[in-house]
Amino acid sequence: MIAGLATAFSPITIGPLTLRNRFIKSATNEGAAPGGVPSKMLLRHHERVAEGGAGMTTVAYCAVSPDGKTFLDQVEMTRDNLPHLRAVTDAAHRHGAAISAQITHGGCFTFLPQLSTGSPLSASGGFNKVGVMSGRFFKRAMSRADMEARIGEFREAALLAREAGFDAVEIHMGHGYLLSQFISPAYNKRRDAYGGDAAARAKFPAEVLRAVLDAVGDKLAVLCKIGVVEGFRGGGTAEDAAHVARVLEREGAHMLVLSGGMNVESTWQLFGSAMPNEARTQAASGLMRIATALQKQSEPPIKFHEMYFLEHSRKVRAAVKTPLAFLGGVKSADSVAKALDEGFEAVVLARALLFDPNFVRDLASGAQTNSGCITCNRCVVTIYHPSGTHCPIQPLPDPSLNATPAAA
Repeated sequence: MIAGLATAFSPITIGPLTLRNRFIKSATNEGAAPGGVPSKMLLRHHERVAEGGAGMTTVAYCAVSPDGKTFLDQVEMTRDNLPHLRAVTDAAHRHGAAISAQITHGGCFTFLPQLSTGSPLSASGGFNKVGVMSGRFFKRAMSRADMEARIGEFREAALLAREAGFDAVEIHMGHGYLLSQFISPAYNKRRDAYGGDAAARAKFPAEVLRAVLDAVGDKLAVLCKIGVVEGFRGGGTAEDAAHVARVLEREGAHMLVLSGGMNVESTWQLFGSAMPNEARTQAASGLMRIATALQKQSEPPIKFHEMYFLEHSRKVRAAVKTPLAFLGGVKSADSVAKALDEGFEAVVLARALLFDPNFVRDLASGAQTNSGCITCNRCVVTIYHPSGTHCPIQPLPDPSLNATPAAA
């Protein structure tokens, strides 16, 4: 076994948590929480990843408040959902894996039919590009009172995650959601202490991190997902990401997960490849068809290659000593080994595990060296399919699992 791959199967300690290996299932929308309630499909999704050998699996987009959801069918961190969340964490633990809750707030990136306020919150006010699709054309800049309230919501969500049996929380600071709206120079035009250079733009996300660490940091691993490049004109760069990483390192983050791209402006950057035309025509909802059509109009020529964030992530690696998890098109033994040899402490997988949840186990045994995932990106538009997110070239999951609460 090549050196880096051997390292990938060694344990790693993240804050108070030790994982059996360095493989983490990325938080990617499972489409498995109808009405905000975790389903048996969500349970099975993460149980299969745990069975397949990953060190930790991550439940995606756990909204810290009702207004924090992007869509109605997104996990809500509520006390009513505790039995269902516990069923999901128990399923992962039965197979020796740890499990993390990605906690997030959508900010102005929301398509909810109702909000408690007239305009969605963001770092800055003004025209709301995302709101064109939902009729909310304007967003409101957060006041200090708004910030304190959101900090409290993240804190309470982390405490609930601990009660539900999660081993870690991942604070989502990327991809266009609320905290990345503060980090992004394209979204944050504030002239107070929370705007300006990259370090100042990271101030509010760092306050959220501090509150979560104070609440659960001695019991749960606390990770932050950040973008190493936003991938559009006026967006954040790798140099910005390095400054943000230093701020989060000083605040005490246990690990940073390095991603990139923005859901509205640069989906191609997030996936390292274009969305195919068939993804637009086969999208399960009218909203997704509109969104993917708009994306196609501005999409640059781009061809997938493994480790597409490596150049940007190296700049963050050079800036901090905090443990870093590499993400971005890893789907072979060679790429896993290279990520570890480059100095990243863990590897985050998404599409490779959606194609085959046993990929990690098969890498360990030598049964596989390359994932069969063809990076067609058609999985992205299955998010709102009755069967939830799935690989479209694999057998269709039973949709009844997605209609049944996890603890039922």
